[in-house]
Amino acid sequence: MKIWSLVTAAVLTAGLTIVPAAAETIRLAVTDVEGMEQLQREYGGFVEELEKATGLDVEFTPVNNRTAAVEAMRAEQVDFVLTGPAEYVVFAKLTDAKPVVGWHRPDYFAQVVVMAEGDIKSVADLKGKKVAFGEIGSTSQQLGPAQVLADSGLKYNADYTAEIIKRNVAVEAMIRGDVQAVGMNFGHLKSVREKFPGQKFAVVGRGPDLPNDILIAASYVKPETVEAVRKAFLEKGDVLMAGVLKGEDTQKYNGGYFVATVNDADYNSVRAMYATIGAPEFSKFLGE
Repeated sequence: MKIWSLVTAAVLTAGLTIVPAAAETIRLAVTDVEGMEQLQREYGGFVEELEKATGLDVEFTPVNNRTAAVEAMRAEQVDFVLTGPAEYVVFAKLTDAKPVVGWHRPDYFAQVVVMAEGDIKSVADLKGKKVAFGEIGSTSQQLGPAQVLADSGLKYNADYTAEIIKRNVAVEAMIRGDVQAVGMNFGHLKSVREKFPGQKFAVVGRGPDLPNDILIAASYVKPETVEAVRKAFLEKGDVLMAGVLKGEDTQKYNGGYFVATVNDADYNSVRAMYATIGAPEFSKFLGE
């Protein structure tokens, strides 16, 4: 104790300040959000809680698209990426990224939607017709709906004509009769019903729940850092989700939860969807 007192006195006498070690910084990207402003708006609340839970500094890394996110990870410019199921299988193919935690979205499944008072009453009725998919490469707007049709015996863009059309434009085309069905998820159908209140829509095909969105870590991130992040989701999941839900687009996670045990094999169903639409190598992002 006397030695410590002498050392302390010496430090104080010399006017020196003991500076605590700086917190480790991790860099985070989100593949479906462009620009720093939107990242801050949608995920700022989450990052604030993640920093408290881990003791790490979290820095946003904006990316223009999914390919840019892959290139950033290859160049060791980003450490963690939040992405969707279809994107994950491409990341797994092109990088050594590892799953960290799943982000469960409630009622996240693909559907094939038609006009309720039209001629289409079943998936079989779509043979020889036109089906619109809202976004190329989207798990719930293209891959999932195409798999729903395939599971009912309709081969992609062979037994019917597949068209890529923005969702609301596609719905307008369906109302006019220019296309006979639109692929979308449950949340999309809810918003479509709100946007077109005078129209009646029906679901002729529904797939199983889709795999979770997923937070992945680059291979060069220290194992103890990855574990610290995973532990935060395990122990502070409710607090982190409350931070996530401070955003607007992030409301898709409302009612969801985090899954700390997530494996690459959980996404084999998505790989099968790629094969269904004729892209079995899943070595690039469709449409980019």
